[in-house]
Amino acid sequence: MIKHLQKTPWLHLLLCLTLLSIFSPYSAQAACKSGCKLAYAAYHVWQGSNLTYISTIFSQPIPNILAHNPTVPSKDFLPLDSKLHVPFSCECLNGDFLGHTFVYTTQSDDTYHNVASLVFANLTTEDWIQRVNHYDPHVVPDGVPINVTVNCSCGDAEVSKDYGLFATYPLGPGENLSSVAADYGVNEALVRSFNPGFDGAGRIFVPAKGISDGVVAGISAAGIAGFISVAVCLYTGIYRQKKVAEASLLAEAPTDHLHPGQVSAKGSEPLAADVSSPGLTGITVNKSVEFSYEELAEATGDFSADNKIGQGGFGTVYYAELRGEKAAIKKMDMEASKEFLAELKVLTHVHHLNLVRLIGYCVEGSLFLVYEYMENGNLGQHLRSSGGLGKAPLSWTARVQIALDSARGLQYIHEHTVPVYIHRDIKSANILIDEKYHGKVADFGLTKLTEVGNASMQTRLVGTFGYMSPEYAQYGDVSPKIDVYAFGVVLYELISAKEAIVRTNEATLPETKGLVALFEDALSQADPKEDLTRLVDARLGSNYPVDSVCKVPKLARVTCSSSWLNSGVRDVNVADGAAGESVHAGEPAAEAEHEIDCSGADDTVVDHGGLGRWVLL
Repeated sequence: MIKHLQKTPWLHLLLCLTLLSIFSPYSAQAACKSGCKLAYAAYHVWQGSNLTYISTIFSQPIPNILAHNPTVPSKDFLPLDSKLHVPFSCECLNGDFLGHTFVYTTQSDDTYHNVASLVFANLTTEDWIQRVNHYDPHVVPDGVPINVTVNCSCGDAEVSKDYGLFATYPLGPGENLSSVAADYGVNEALVRSFNPGFDGAGRIFVPAKGISDGVVAGISAAGIAGFISVAVCLYTGIYRQKKVAEASLLAEAPTDHLHPGQVSAKGSEPLAADVSSPGLTGITVNKSVEFSYEELAEATGDFSADNKIGQGGFGTVYYAELRGEKAAIKKMDMEASKEFLAELKVLTHVHHLNLVRLIGYCVEGSLFLVYEYMENGNLGQHLRSSGGLGKAPLSWTARVQIALDSARGLQYIHEHTVPVYIHRDIKSANILIDEKYHGKVADFGLTKLTEVGNASMQTRLVGTFGYMSPEYAQYGDVSPKIDVYAFGVVLYELISAKEAIVRTNEATLPETKGLVALFEDALSQADPKEDLTRLVDARLGSNYPVDSVCKVPKLARVTCSSSWLNSGVRDVNVADGAAGESVHAGEPAAEAEHEIDCSGADDTVVDHGGLGRWVLL
């Protein structure tokens, strides 16, 4: 099947990485060829909900809902805490899993958590909603459409051919397979067979009985019409709990700590900096807290070595707990005012799930930036076991997910902000990892702003060697393409766990070689299998899908292509498909299946004839 997608460069990358990262909650649902015209959402009726409300969020006419719920006494009364069967079409999304994407318009004070747990009654999860929408979960605007995807099932002929209608059923407190099976009048063993990956919580697929053929045939096409999102990707079926009632620092900054010229969490005022730092005047700080030096010093043990968690080119990073929230504090010298201002400008105006969140700042004595704390350090530490983290190597699934998260963050600053922001220092050390092993782009001190549609501009050379494109290193032209090139280097790092500049021992003399050149040497071979196998991180063992590990180097090769960078990537053809089989983290695969077949490595073709079309064969 060939899909023609009119997209921009980052959407090309996102689509490919999305397909590589997707897997369904249950292995039986890992891939699909077609859907089915009818499935049920078992909706838990909560106090305040009614048929009109449920009809609206599922885009389903009330008569159709009532036709599938003959025990409902009337359209004006729904028994509290009962389950209502809401019919919808079960689609094969992207050829990878069964589901339906509804479009919900946010209301005042909505959060992703509320939408998942209350509005859609746990039929989806907060994590899934975050994966398919670009709004920061802490700053979800009112009145905007968001994608809400609900998984579904069309059955499994290998289990039983007698059942073709299934309900997606979110388990509530005290419920289990046995109790749900009894309610539906089916055998518990049968339900378990249809849910082979069930771990005791979440959502299950239950065979629905007692529905006549006449009722099924009576569903009108208009009644089951929904909205499908092209960029749908589901990474995990595990429901992520969040304490919504716990307000963040951005919402709870006490105004009695503020002084003239400072900004409260609810507004924006000019920052009146110390006269010793004239470069800091005039900046507008939007929704950031100004901390006192005393508060930061107390939270870090007077910036003790015990609290030090990182060292960068422009400052030292310390761990702290501020007003009940974990935080990371970057302490910078006054000489770094340009980098301080650049980062403050970006992170006070740009909010995205995959960009590190700025909490506040301080300009007393030194320059301080306060960020959300990222539990799992940075990507480079995990790939190369540095920093004393003592953590196991990242699984292939986690690596692809982190790549996808980082691409989303970069796409946002390149394509969804005015002016456009160019990071200029993308590398594994600047991709942070949270407690759920999702990635966020950090360290915006070298970020450059440019107006939409402007040609590339020349500036002084900044960044990290090994991540710079040859064109940028030679001419100093700044455009989003330099971030795309650096992202390609990060993809190579994810595969190999090697540094961007590698020391080799050719001819017994230590030499250095770029990681891009190493992979180019391998991919340029008539049969690159052996060379590419040697580059794969040995700590992955056999726990990776061969197809994906072959295709990520192809994707990285395209992003690092000089012809692609020069032309701005127009048509990219990735043959043999982009979505190799996914494996669950920690799930070993047979050794025989991990002989890498890369004979088609050269079938990645760059063609610049059209406008943003990526063809996946």
